[in-house]
Amino acid sequence: MPTNKRIRVILATLTIAMIVVSSNQQIQAQSSNRAGGKKPDRGAAQSPASRETARLAKEIRHELLTLPWYGVFDWLDGTVGPDGRVTLRGWVVRPTTKSDAEARVKDIEGIAELRSEIKVLPLSPNDDRLRRALFFSLFNDNSPLFRYALGSNPAIHIIVDNGRVTLKGFVSTEGDLNIANVKARGVAGVFEVKNELVVESSQARKDDSN
Repeated sequence: MPTNKRIRVILATLTIAMIVVSSNQQIQAQSSNRAGGKKPDRGAAQSPASRETARLAKEIRHELLTLPWYGVFDWLDGTVGPDGRVTLRGWVVRPTTKSDAEARVKDIEGIAELRSEIKVLPLSPNDDRLRRALFFSLFNDNSPLFRYALGSNPAIHIIVDNGRVTLKGFVSTEGDLNIANVKARGVAGVFEVKNELVVESSQARKDDSN
């Protein structure tokens, strides 16, 4: 066999052997971690920037949920971008809820820039009628969704904008999500229903409220 060809064969064999050894070492390390009950340390891998983003997101959520007039017919959320840039989105029925949300979030330490895309819903007797009808349809005493209206921060929020309805929030099961959709669509005078409810565990909901 020519010398050059022999050298290429030897190098290829060594490369394959190194790959196999590396793979075996990784498999052994993973098996050892599983046997010892070790789990990845997510906190250790989180960068300072990620921790700061998580802190800001938690504080923003707390400030929005504790607004004095924030209720079942409002919906607010905020996203944190690079370098502390925050965007607020949602719908509110009172202008003061919008201004209070912006003022509270702006005062959070670490926020470099605030952009507000919160919409104040227009005054409309017909929308007010739909809000009452939708609330009763979803949350009357005989409804399986009744529990989602309890507490200072209802799990399901009903947004009505010129006869168009958006459901926001969370439910525990896919069945409850479908029930909410059917009940909202059954209200007379509703032009459109966007069901943006999320199926979420009760523990996740508890964490979100803290």
